Amino acid sequence: MEAHLLEWLNLSVRWVHMITGVAWIGASFYFVWLENNLNRVNPKNGLAGDLWAIHGGGIYHLEKYKLAPPTMPDNLHWFKWEAYFTWLSGVALLCVVFYSNPTLYLLAPGSTLSGPEGVAIGLGSLFIGWFIYSFLCDSALGKRPALLGVILFVLIIGAAYGFSKVFSGRGAYLHVGAIIGTIMVGNVFRIIMPAQRALVAAIAENRTPDPALPAKGLLRSRHNNYFTLPVLFIMISNHFPSTYGSQYNWLILAGIAVLAVLVRHYFNTRHDSHKFAWTLPVAAVGMICLAYVTGPAPMSSAPEVAKAPGTIEYQPLPETALGGGAKPEAAKAAPAVEPAQASNQGPSFDKVHSVIQERCAVCHSAKPTSPLFSAAPAGVMFDTPEQIKLQAPRIQAQAVASQIMPLGNITQMTQQERDLIGAWIVQGAQTQ
Repeated sequence: MEAHLLEWLNLSVRWVHMITGVAWIGASFYFVWLENNLNRVNPKNGLAGDLWAIHGGGIYHLEKYKLAPPTMPDNLHWFKWEAYFTWLSGVALLCVVFYSNPTLYLLAPGSTLSGPEGVAIGLGSLFIGWFIYSFLCDSALGKRPALLGVILFVLIIGAAYGFSKVFSGRGAYLHVGAIIGTIMVGNVFRIIMPAQRALVAAIAENRTPDPALPAKGLLRSRHNNYFTLPVLFIMISNHFPSTYGSQYNWLILAGIAVLAVLVRHYFNTRHDSHKFAWTLPVAAVGMICLAYVTGPAPMSSAPEVAKAPGTIEYQPLPETALGGGAKPEAAKAAPAVEPAQASNQGPSFDKVHSVIQERCAVCHSAKPTSPLFSAAPAGVMFDTPEQIKLQAPRIQAQAVASQIMPLGNITQMTQQERDLIGAWIVQGAQTQ
């Protein structure tokens, strides 16, 4: 029941995060588009420009003031809660997914860090990231946006590299996203909202507003806009182990972030001209190149495990390996499995089946024996030979190539066992 409730808590928090995130990012996209498409030719007195638009069967006329109208309207709509709730739900999701069981989900297998130490690094990085970013923006670099952008990119990818050394691939990616999200909400809370409050207060007090504050808020808003596509990728990246599961996951993240910024830049500038239209085909080619270079290396029919003398002995699982106090039946020592020998037939399915049942089926089963799950994760089950054969490509990607499964290697799958499975798949994944 505990696993079932945790799954629904995860779902609820994740859903709130998605809903508020869509609202926040949608507003960011819309207002940047609005700013870029204002008609600034001969605007009315006091206006920066206006725009006519049609949507949902109606025609709208929007006007932007250079600073503010002579008198404030009775109803002024503010955009802030989308950002705040996106960040709060994101932190809650970090707690539910990673911090509630950091040794399983957060830390890299074999990490020397303790769970509390990993949590402290994760949370501390969010606030350290914001203060470094804010310091750089307020420095002389703030007047050189291109150089500032390059330095911020290097620092963020540096954080990704550091995380990849201590966190799991998923944990590393999600904490990079959390740092960017904290920077974005920090911009709203510390810069954009105070600037807007100062503008409204100046109008109410019949003072001339300070134009520097709205300009600073607009700059930070543009930063947020360019951050959105990399963050969106990170939000969905946990579905794609060839990215976060690679030993070069931080470089893959860097590449995708660059491509995302190029795409965002085209959409931010196409109102003026299409001189950045080249960014779209470049981004497409870049994704193709990333797909190619991240592909698994071809395996020979004679796996490395064939060189290992003797037999592969299963190691009994520790009592707490699966999150429970009692040792599950699946944790009992199984008979020794001989290594795969180089042959045309490859390793027998009986050996592969034994490994998968011992190392994988404790979670991926119609009735998981692991207390962490009440149902098979992602609906993937290895109860029958047919199910195992059907999932062979996924097993190859996640247990052999990227080695992100078993999760946190809680069942202590050995390299020889991974090679055994890989050789079986290379030979056609036969179950007979």
